[in-house]
Amino acid sequence: MRGRANVDVTAELALDLAVAAAHVLGDVGAFEGHRPRAVVGRDPRISGDFLSAATCAGLASAGVDVVDVGVLPTPGIAHAVAATGADLGVVISASHNPVPDNGIKFFARGGHKLADELEDDIEGRLREPWRRPTGTGVGRITSAPETGEQYVDFLVSTLDGLGATAGSPGSAALAGLRVVVDCAHGAASTVGPAALRRAGADVVVIGADPDGTNTNDGVGSTHLGPLREAVLAHGADAGVAFDGDADRCLAVDAAGDLVDGDQIMGVLALTAQDHGKLPTGTLVATVMSNLGLVLAMRAAGIDVVRAAVGDRYVLEAMRAGGHVLGGEQSGHVLMLDHQTTGDGVLTALHLLARVAEGDRSLAEVASVIERFPQVLVNVSGVDRGRASSDEVVLAAVAEAAAELGSTGRVLLRPSGTEPLVRVMVEAPAAEQAERVASRLAGVVTQRLGLKQA
Repeated sequence: MRGRANVDVTAELALDLAVAAAHVLGDVGAFEGHRPRAVVGRDPRISGDFLSAATCAGLASAGVDVVDVGVLPTPGIAHAVAATGADLGVVISASHNPVPDNGIKFFARGGHKLADELEDDIEGRLREPWRRPTGTGVGRITSAPETGEQYVDFLVSTLDGLGATAGSPGSAALAGLRVVVDCAHGAASTVGPAALRRAGADVVVIGADPDGTNTNDGVGSTHLGPLREAVLAHGADAGVAFDGDADRCLAVDAAGDLVDGDQIMGVLALTAQDHGKLPTGTLVATVMSNLGLVLAMRAAGIDVVRAAVGDRYVLEAMRAGGHVLGGEQSGHVLMLDHQTTGDGVLTALHLLARVAEGDRSLAEVASVIERFPQVLVNVSGVDRGRASSDEVVLAAVAEAAAELGSTGRVLLRPSGTEPLVRVMVEAPAAEQAERVASRLAGVVTQRLGLKQA
């Protein structure tokens, strides 16, 4: 749940959600036989103070003991839930959104996202009458400042055997690399640089001075300009950028050129394959992932499964097929052999370990995935519901696909929230992609325009 803090996402709502979550999980037996425990954490935006306090109060009032870990990345909180055997976790964060927004996310035991039906049950039981515990039945709220250090230990341990020296411990994996890290003035401002340094890198830090009002403000994975400038100014080998809650990571090479989520996934898939850690030989991407990723994986003997856009759908496809690696162009990468959710710092560490172990630049490592020119046109003011049934539109899509053949791709995707149809075209040449996308957008406008409908 995400929205404007203190308007859509209020203290009252946070408290009520926490109570409802405790009741729902208790009723399905999640707390059976023991006193329930929860881990609560947040990103550093200013509204996190009162929303976290309200969440802790709601859980404690429902009889749940709460460990408040303070500011910590979303994946760090998921890891803490799993590592401590807690029954649930709650994250107060709006991820890459601006500071006025905030949100509430729940994790079940083991650090996994709640099932859809449990989320629906929680929503349905908001503000229902309930019998309140008293005396020793109410929960306690304690802090655990050591959680961040434990999370860093975990992150670095995943690098054992990777990096600069074959068979080396994780603390030497990034030896010899100078890296700029942009923490988006967010939740990874302490643990992100600490993990990179612990892994042996020479680290230059920017965007790591959160004051509650500057999270994602002109920095981080949604604003890569400062990272590019810092990489060039410091002669760094690479730069990595997180978002506000550090569940995603993007990178730039030594020349300041973008290494996007598709390229990062491709590099990680090849690394996993080389180390025998891609058990199904499959990478899960989304329908928006670049064709260049698919072709590069195919050439390496790795299958690519495409899921709908959204990390939830990527995760569903991974679980259904028993796959361990997947993600999105945005840099939200899931490495299920290490983590239960997307983890930007983990992604950065493993991407850079690939650079260090091969004594190659990030540009060389990423060049294995050659991005095809990709043009995206949003056609507004249309009846998106008819996009998948209009015969003329479908014929135009088929004609475009035939023109591009195996070296191109067409995707027509209605927006789930706006009166938009997204037309995406990939082709070997940018001019061809632009021409085909413009032609298709014209057909969509003519056939599906609300004025004509």
